[in-house]
Amino acid sequence: MQDTYKTIAFPSDEILFKEKNSKFFGYSFPIESEAEVKPILDVLKKQHPNAVHYCYAYQLGTHSIMYRANDDGEPSNTAGMPIYGQIQSFGITNVLVVIVRIFGGIKLGVGGLISAYRTAAQMTLESAEIIEKTINIHFIIAFDYKNINKVMRVVKEKKLEIVAQTMEMSCEIEIVTRKKNAEMIFDIFDSMFEVKIKQLKQN
Repeated sequence: MQDTYKTIAFPSDEILFKEKNSKFFGYSFPIESEAEVKPILDVLKKQHPNAVHYCYAYQLGTHSIMYRANDDGEPSNTAGMPIYGQIQSFGITNVLVVIVRIFGGIKLGVGGLISAYRTAAQMTLESAEIIEKTINIHFIIAFDYKNINKVMRVVKEKKLEIVAQTMEMSCEIEIVTRKKNAEMIFDIFDSMFEVKIKQLKQN
């Protein structure tokens, strides 16, 4: 069972690729949600106020994949999809790649644009540090306070990480486990008297 995925460790350094006087600046960022994309683009637009195109692609998720490719005014499929193709070829997810183009006065044509954006995206990802992360499953466990000891004993024995908890008369904890152990963990808590477990939605 696949329970790891590849992503980038942190934002990569800026790369510069030149083609017929046009400059292509490449950046990659680790992201966890679509909401992070616009603020990053806004920063790059301030950084490169003379650029004409801020083309990008991103991919999110491990279980259900979500992606977007944006040509930002370049001819259809000449920028966003070549960038996305590099994300796929590096086999990574939860990543945003942005290529900022400053026009140099010479048109590159469709083939030239595809090649330039693909090369800039490839150079960008080659400069990034690619890491492997585990795919984790989150569970919510609900129980009465009187059952706290037996629940916590399993948490400790199985070295489960608690990411959130509410400890009152009725208690609720959110735990994380690797995907390959998820079924076993679910079964342990599911078989416990007066303890309820449910899986949170997976990306």
